[in-house]
Amino acid sequence: MKLSDRILPAIFIGLVVVVGAIASHSCANTTTPPTGGPKDTIPPEIVKVSPLSGTLHTPTHKTKLKFTFNEYVVVKDGKSIFLSPPSEKSPKYKISDKSVIVYFENDLDSNRTYILDLTNAIGDNNEGNMFPGYTLVFSTGDHIDSMVVTGTVRDCNTLNPIKGATVMLYKDHADSALFLHRPDAACKTDAWGFFAIRNLQDTVYRRYAMMDANTDTMYQPENEKVAFVDTLIKPTMVAVDSLFELGKYDMKDTLNCLARKSEVDLALFREKPTKQMIVNKERIGERTAYITFMAPNAEIDSIWIKGISPSRLITQFNLQKDSLEIWVNDARKQPDTLFLNVDYMKTDSLGALVKTHEVVKLSKPRELASAAKKSTKIKKEDTLCVFTMTATPDMVEQYGFQMEFKYPIVENGFDSLVFSYINPKQQEISARYTVEQDSLNLRKYTVWPSEKLLPGYEYKLKIPHRKFKDINGFYNDSLETKVSLPNDDKLSTLLINMNNVGGRKYIVDLLGEKKDKVIRQFIIDSDRTLTFPYLKAGQLYIRLTEDLHPHGLVDTANVLEKRQPEKVKFYKLEDGTEMIDIIEMTEIEQTLDVGELFK
Repeated sequence: MKLSDRILPAIFIGLVVVVGAIASHSCANTTTPPTGGPKDTIPPEIVKVSPLSGTLHTPTHKTKLKFTFNEYVVVKDGKSIFLSPPSEKSPKYKISDKSVIVYFENDLDSNRTYILDLTNAIGDNNEGNMFPGYTLVFSTGDHIDSMVVTGTVRDCNTLNPIKGATVMLYKDHADSALFLHRPDAACKTDAWGFFAIRNLQDTVYRRYAMMDANTDTMYQPENEKVAFVDTLIKPTMVAVDSLFELGKYDMKDTLNCLARKSEVDLALFREKPTKQMIVNKERIGERTAYITFMAPNAEIDSIWIKGISPSRLITQFNLQKDSLEIWVNDARKQPDTLFLNVDYMKTDSLGALVKTHEVVKLSKPRELASAAKKSTKIKKEDTLCVFTMTATPDMVEQYGFQMEFKYPIVENGFDSLVFSYINPKQQEISARYTVEQDSLNLRKYTVWPSEKLLPGYEYKLKIPHRKFKDINGFYNDSLETKVSLPNDDKLSTLLINMNNVGGRKYIVDLLGEKKDKVIRQFIIDSDRTLTFPYLKAGQLYIRLTEDLHPHGLVDTANVLEKRQPEKVKFYKLEDGTEMIDIIEMTEIEQTLDVGELFK
């Protein structure tokens, strides 16, 4: 064979090897990810569970539960690996290859049915697609309990569903059980506030729910919201695979999520403390201070400041009676430290209210003392009786002209106010008015026009110079406020005929589309038509609160006293929706049967 004949095939083979190596290197390059192609949106799937769901005689010591997936996964939220009944310490986990191994630091109880839930806990390693969830049922004894309880947890004020609340069942029916030990069964609510506590013992339970801030399934009233049901329950539903309420559903699947049977609603609230004592105090000005109490409805027998006549003190509680404002009605310079003496009912070490005398030291703020030393020129606003005036076009009919003084006034000139209006012919005419002091804020007054306000008119309220004097001895400056009713043709009006009120008192709130802002409010105790004028196009809600202790304030609840939050209901349209759609340039009239709503 010629030499050239041997060389050519060798060159060809070498080229093939080089090209193959280049291609192979390109395919095996792990530092540069491939581009293009559809994004992975498929969540991981379980391919193996050990032990199997339904296993009996599971070991109580060093128990391990292994979940193997079809791809690599990560634990997105370890707190969502939830064991019922809960142990002293939360479940632990570790990742091994494509498996999640759950283990427990505490021994499990013998002869008990356990449920481990993985909902909202695990996602795939690359795209973060969430595993929809899995519930493993096992027993450390020779049988598995089979009953189910369902329900929904809602916020007591908005009635919105609460996600992530811990729902708890107790076989101990004592009121103190919630405070003293962990529940006999528990679970977490989903995005719809729905829960299904499964594989329960067939017995009678008391039901609670709470936002478990420290994940110990023990109620801490100082910083956790709570809900409870007045009555006991004996489960009637049986846990079988076909039970619709036990399915794992996409939270965007409204149809299936709403189709689940909810046996009870729990209203979540924040409990007011019951232990009474002075917890805070501050002197915020030369003649102004406040003290706050831990619990509402503080009982004060007497209060005075050393060296100051009791007749010189002006005090005012807030509506909850857990904060007291104090003013010294004396224009003279006050000492750097005031000693406030308070005789009040304080909770002792045994939990009883006893009459107590305390001396509260009120030191002048440092910034006030330093400002007095540094100031070489007194500003005009430092020598005035300061007040604000509020009157908005869309609210003036309902709320009038509101005057609020910074300090209590000791002289007033309400009879010297000048109220007038300018009609469409530009004629200015004097008008009458009345003045009303706020029952909850002694520094606030409302000036009410005596005649009905009319569109197209401009209304003026003038506060003359030096007609009001405050506790500092300062007089007011003059002020003029002008307001006209809205003239935007696109605004709408909502009329609500409140029928069958039945003599009870209700707080009626018009809320914005997020339910977090009160736009207008009425307090009613008889049948009447409520008018909400000058509304912009948008979505609104009507909320009614049953004011059982009529003072215009929504009372909170108490677990030990078995006092539920005051009932809250939202007005619903005929199609069952709560949202009222306000369209431009319309007058909407609705009728609400209050008695039927709260039946």
